[in-house]
Amino acid sequence: MTLAFAGAPLDRADRLRNDDEALRRLVTGAARLLMLDGLAPVPAADGGLCWDSPGNAPPDSELVFLGLLDGRACFAAVPEHGAGGPAYAQPAIWAAMQTLSPSELAIYGAARSLVDWHARHRFCARCGARTRLARGGWQRACAACGADHFPRTDPVTIMLVEHDDAVLLGRQHRFPPGVFSALAGFVEPGETIEEAVAREVEEEAGLQVRKVRYIASQPWPFPSQLMIGCHALAAGRDLHVDGAELEEARWFTRAEVAAALSQATTPHREIGNPPFRPPPPAAIAHALLRWWVDGARR
Repeated sequence: MTLAFAGAPLDRADRLRNDDEALRRLVTGAARLLMLDGLAPVPAADGGLCWDSPGNAPPDSELVFLGLLDGRACFAAVPEHGAGGPAYAQPAIWAAMQTLSPSELAIYGAARSLVDWHARHRFCARCGARTRLARGGWQRACAACGADHFPRTDPVTIMLVEHDDAVLLGRQHRFPPGVFSALAGFVEPGETIEEAVAREVEEEAGLQVRKVRYIASQPWPFPSQLMIGCHALAAGRDLHVDGAELEEARWFTRAEVAAALSQATTPHREIGNPPFRPPPPAAIAHALLRWWVDGARR
């Protein structure tokens, strides 16, 4: 299963993160700076990522060490502001997801999550003092109280719920018209993945599920989630949609999902009116639906 934002070719070079002198030498050597416009990638002439010299970073900006690519150190500058709105409302982001190669998209996704975290965590959560970048950008340190802060990744379960060869999909209020996707929700403290799947499905759709199993995962840098793709079997089809997380939920047959996916990948093909619009190909929900339609067996 090929997933967007996965498979970055960077050597993260943890061995170098504690060596401030080595990092300084890398910055002044044949290093590369990933060019960002805020949090959006700056496109190169060929449509790929645009790189420059770290010496051309904005004055006094913090540089985050992304890792080594083909032996060359790669950095990104922390922007003045972090994420200021949902990713789906940022056309430049979605355009980049269509044009960047899989490896470049993975590099960009890792860089975006990291610099966004720095931009939003410049002050200590314990004492409120200003923090400084440490370990090449994989930590922030507070000189006032000694607290260390680390980039966060938020686990999210996203699940295909099946009953008698039909799958449950839902709509959130913010979705574009006609789009249905897999149910999803954050893993809460003290939960296993399986427990989170069962709780979220019960809360959002009023269903009991069993036989929860892991399928695949995807880093999703909006801002820093790890999407944990799962499959579960429902005890029945009687839905009780909560109306808060979901505005609608429906069961779709395998043929209906196949038709929706076919229309999404070949929009000019005449297949009639598809029953729904699937999530975009870059999303793990799309890959999970493709996995299910292609004959995944329990």
